[in-house]
Amino acid sequence: MKPVIECRNVWKIYNENRPNEVRALQDVSFEIKKNDFVAIIGPSGCGKSTLLNLIGALDKPTKGSVFIDGQDIAVLGKNRLADIRKRKIGFVFQSFNLIPVFTALENVELPTMFGKEWRNAGKKARALLAEIGLGGRTEHMPNELSIGQAQRVAIARALINNPEIIIADEPTGNLDTETSREIIGIFSKLNKQGKTIVMVTHDPNIAMVGYRIIHMKDGRILHF
Repeated sequence: MKPVIECRNVWKIYNENRPNEVRALQDVSFEIKKNDFVAIIGPSGCGKSTLLNLIGALDKPTKGSVFIDGQDIAVLGKNRLADIRKRKIGFVFQSFNLIPVFTALENVELPTMFGKEWRNAGKKARALLAEIGLGGRTEHMPNELSIGQAQRVAIARALINNPEIIIADEPTGNLDTETSREIIGIFSKLNKQGKTIVMVTHDPNIAMVGYRIIHMKDGRILHF
């Protein structure tokens, strides 16, 4: 099976060839196949979030190649990268990143705003919110939701364009133990439904939910 995500000898260097040069990623290589559930763990500053930015087509490597469905994103322009993010990738963040003046429903609809999907977004967004247990919260504002509910809204928003890949950066970082368990249960269910999950976490217990674990340190992969 062809990998959905592949990194080949990837480097990410900030302030290259300057006294304050930072090698955030150093010669990173791995591949993730369709329907994998991969957890990335390691100490703060080891390059986890930098790696997510690259495989999420939010940034380009300094050296090496990052392939999404066989397409090397290092050679793409901004518009093509935006298209890949919209069609293939859903993002879930630790801080939820909900728009405070939008309802839960409007937040879920947001990624469809500038495409033809907008016409059917309301119906689909309601169905997604109902599926994750928030059917009665569609008109609530973010400040009227618990943190667990807010993260559920963020997950629904990540799913609205039916992406193949879900990228989650510390999705349980702000949650208590019970709510974390519920959120990870949602990711596990999505994986069983065919989604490829790539998740950064600081919690080894959360990481064990994944099928494979990438251990990182100092910008390198220790083992995978």
